Amino acid sequence: MNYVIEMLDIWKEFPGIIANGGITLQVKEGEIHAILGENGAGKSTLMSILFGLYHADKGVIKVRGKEVSIKSPNDAFDLGIGMVHQHFQLVHNFTVAENIIMGKEGGFVYDIRKASRKIKDISERYGLSIEPDMVIEDITVGMQQRVEILKMLYRDADILIFDEPTAVLTPQEIDELMQIMKNLAAEGKSIILITHKLEEIKAVADRCTIIRRGRLIDVVDVNRASVEDMASAMVGRPVSFKVEKAPSKPGKPILEVEHLSVMNSKKVLGVNDFSLTVHSGEIVGLAGVDGNGQTELVEAITGLRKAESGTIRFNGRDITTLSIAQRNDMGLGHIPEDRQKRGLILSLPLSANMVIKKFTKKPFSNHAILDDSEIRSYSEEIVSRFDVRSGEGVDSLAGKLSGGNQQKAIIGREITSDPDLLIAVQPTRGLDVGAIEYIHKQLVAERDRGKAILLVSFELDEIFNLSDRIAVISSGKLIDIVDTASADEHDVGLMMAGIKKEGR
Repeated sequence: MNYVIEMLDIWKEFPGIIANGGITLQVKEGEIHAILGENGAGKSTLMSILFGLYHADKGVIKVRGKEVSIKSPNDAFDLGIGMVHQHFQLVHNFTVAENIIMGKEGGFVYDIRKASRKIKDISERYGLSIEPDMVIEDITVGMQQRVEILKMLYRDADILIFDEPTAVLTPQEIDELMQIMKNLAAEGKSIILITHKLEEIKAVADRCTIIRRGRLIDVVDVNRASVEDMASAMVGRPVSFKVEKAPSKPGKPILEVEHLSVMNSKKVLGVNDFSLTVHSGEIVGLAGVDGNGQTELVEAITGLRKAESGTIRFNGRDITTLSIAQRNDMGLGHIPEDRQKRGLILSLPLSANMVIKKFTKKPFSNHAILDDSEIRSYSEEIVSRFDVRSGEGVDSLAGKLSGGNQQKAIIGREITSDPDLLIAVQPTRGLDVGAIEYIHKQLVAERDRGKAILLVSFELDEIFNLSDRIAVISSGKLIDIVDTASADEHDVGLMMAGIKKEGR
């Protein structure tokens, strides 16, 4: 059989970890081939080897039947291989066209108009709906991803690698991306999809290569394989997709938001006269389409953004004007929306990141002198409990971890700090099904210990699975609060669009 890509018996070892241990991947022309694996299983490493970012220790790569040596991304592009990275490689104050031609147009003079016409033609051909003169910082994350796709197509790539492409997308953007992938495959492009989301694999992929802890487990025909079988092959055990939890036993009010209004970055009200109470012993889910005030609300509660009016009380105390550090010291935990911008200092090791909120206090320091052994012990406990995988343990730089392991590290740090209130924003973004199952259990366990949890998620399934009550936000306003047990997903979906059911 003819394959456009063959990676045969690929080995790659980093200090303390075998990232790829003899993996073989074979991709047909015009197919969408998924690579499924846990966080840290070696998916991104394998694709980084194909794209020339890493070099394999052993193994052979063939492109269209010919053995090749890929030493850099330029070599990959010359072979028709392009890659959309999990974290986009864009200059935010440049236009779409400027980002796309960067590194492609030679010499000191380039024809931006000619390039823009080509970009517009490609955009229309594949249904990408991108204008070349748009500025990156003014467009949505989903649109930015399309720019990355355009960068590949502009360079005539016909083998396209997508690394966790839906991790930062809204449900609507995910549906649109799936259709774009189908359009590309119909045109004869070969697509390699790195993901842990089984429903997306079922929606678009033809075949799926499953790897676990750096080893090849199986290659399956997606139409014939069940979600349950693929999940158990990925994590090595049966996985439950339903959160088991007893009815909540809410206690005293922990978070009280009253008539809160907050400006967004465009200096208009992102949150408008919003009121919500979260009690001890309950999970309140905040449901809404991305960009409807969730970010501004969370930032006002955590102290990252100033409230224009209204009151925020935590354990009965007015914290509206308190600093971030004061709120943290009172017992407020925060799993942020953007793990790299708000959750971690990427240039520091894991150990430092695990104590970043408390390193000035005992037992981690005494009279301004850090106790490295206490910091290491505490960090190793978190890394072990939450299965954070890294080549050098707690000495690994946070920026060197995969996105999923960065997320697990943040969740572990916040839960281990034992907060009275945990604000969890997209807590399972970028996690595999096994990790999602574990994190969901941890959140329910925190609830059962009497903690208050405000869950912000764009995954409606997650909201319904975890929440005891659901607050629906649209255009920065509270539309309604419903009990999850009696709520209807269709009605909640309508409320997310700003349509409240009559009689409520």
